Amino acid sequence: MEPFRHHIFVCTQEKPEGVTSCPCNGSWRVLQALERELVAQGLDDEVQVTTCGCLGLCDEGPILIVYPEGIWYQKVKQEDVREIVGSHLRSGQVVARLAWNDAPAMKKESTEHRDRYRAMVKAKDEAGVLPDDLYEMTRSFMPSRALLTALELDVFNAVGEGTSAAGAARTIHADPRATEMLLNALVSLKLLEKRDGTFFNSARSARFFRDASHDNARDGLLHIANIWHRWSTLTECVRAGTSVASRDRDDAAVKAFIAAMDRNARERAGAVVKAVATSSIKRMLDLGGGSAAYSIAFARAVPGLKSEILDLGEVVPLAQENIRKAGLADRVKTRVGDMLHDPLGKDYGLILASQICHMFSEDENRKLFRRACDALAPKGQFVVQDFILEPSKTAPRAAALFALNMLVGTRAGSTYSEPEYANWMREAGFSDVRRVRLPGPSGLMIGVRE
Repeated sequence: MEPFRHHIFVCTQEKPEGVTSCPCNGSWRVLQALERELVAQGLDDEVQVTTCGCLGLCDEGPILIVYPEGIWYQKVKQEDVREIVGSHLRSGQVVARLAWNDAPAMKKESTEHRDRYRAMVKAKDEAGVLPDDLYEMTRSFMPSRALLTALELDVFNAVGEGTSAAGAARTIHADPRATEMLLNALVSLKLLEKRDGTFFNSARSARFFRDASHDNARDGLLHIANIWHRWSTLTECVRAGTSVASRDRDDAAVKAFIAAMDRNARERAGAVVKAVATSSIKRMLDLGGGSAAYSIAFARAVPGLKSEILDLGEVVPLAQENIRKAGLADRVKTRVGDMLHDPLGKDYGLILASQICHMFSEDENRKLFRRACDALAPKGQFVVQDFILEPSKTAPRAAALFALNMLVGTRAGSTYSEPEYANWMREAGFSDVRRVRLPGPSGLMIGVRE
């Protein structure tokens, strides 16, 4: 059974550099062109496109297979896509010059490729060679560090609409030779393009890393650069059992952190609001509300709701600016304070602790949960959004790795499991404790004050 008129498989199997493959011959560009052309010709609801692994015909790639006819296309280029869509997918006429009809030759090449691959794997295993995935894991910091350095130096704005390495070096006040090395590496990562000695932003870097773009994410990603420096102390932190680097933050670091949290919050706020019963909420306390993204989302979703953000003095001015821009200064207020020691207030219908608990120890979280319960009105909800580990604490991977992020960055923070959150809530006096799974790395734990 085939629910679509046509189903296309495109090989996108990545292989080590220097090894012939469909991606190194341009299959990703073909895939993107195919998706664009299907939309342009009004066929995107009639044709399903699926990426697939190696088809064993690497020297003839990029390879496309069109079903239900079972037509194999070889050496497809980006400029061939319009013809394939218009002729084959729209009119039913196979593009003969690209079709590969020699089944015996195809089978022979595919089986020979398989046998060569198996022999290579066997030889490497018998020689005790480190597997490719483990080797890549040990070096995966290199592309990350190159991108983070480019963001710290503001390389993508310096490149602008095109510049030489010397021109970029002058703009970022860096050494010309070293700048060229960095720019060449960014080209290899497909973050820049290079034509006749001039460097240009790629479509993705222009969209996400330049000030002129509405989707510019540079400010938030600078927080990742700050994290990278702390992660370099991980070995010492494991020995010591706590962070060994200074946890003091300057204004730039605070701004980068809040920008990162704001971007995450704006992406997730809608899902969080939908997961919480909001019909009876009149007052809300947003613990560590940061950029105010969640308070703004709840205020917009619930008519008449008023929210109060409790956060540190260095953060509150940033929240106030976002509240002002949102036009909600009459409904979202801010207060400087320490959520573990200063009064929280009384009779809230909702208390939200988003991305807070991982900064605290188990005892500090128990204290916070008790204080939250006391500050809620009867039947008020306490909502925790955070990385939530499975009982084994080994999954999901993002949450397990984030525990190390807390080790290098906090005194006693960590990520915690669903049973731990549930026990703390019940100990504090909450009932109807439940977990809500959301798309992405974090989820919700919700409890109701009895």
